[in-house]
Amino acid sequence: MMEDECTARQRAIAHPTRDELTLVDVLHALADPVRLEIVRRLSGADGRMNCIASAESTGCLSKSTLSHHFRILREAGIVRSERRGVELLNCLRTEDLESRFPGVLASILAATAGHAPTLCSGKLDAAGDGATVAIKQVDIEGVV
Repeated sequence: MMEDECTARQRAIAHPTRDELTLVDVLHALADPVRLEIVRRLSGADGRMNCIASAESTGCLSKSTLSHHFRILREAGIVRSERRGVELLNCLRTEDLESRFPGVLASILAATAGHAPTLCSGKLDAAGDGATVAIKQVDIEGVV
């Protein structure tokens, strides 16, 4: 096997197909305020963003933290990641999401538009006044 083929395999990024997208995975990924803000910024940007640009725009989340959030978004099928040299560009899979779950992404973004938190130091400043709020994740399994 040639070295280029090995490199290509190592660099391949797995994405769920349109048919593999599930509403549970999409909603789970968007339930996190950081990931919701990333999606909001992607939808308002030119459609592509990398972790470095994201880190610069937030000013306070580390590249590794953002990389983790982008991985969750990618595995849920919300973003598509593409290698360009050493950087990983991420873009929203708007067409796939709209085809699979019509209006869901637009509705979530519209419903949360006035509640966009300021991201800082891994915590949320919901009011934008410098006061941080601890986020508690609640297990809702079994709740109907």
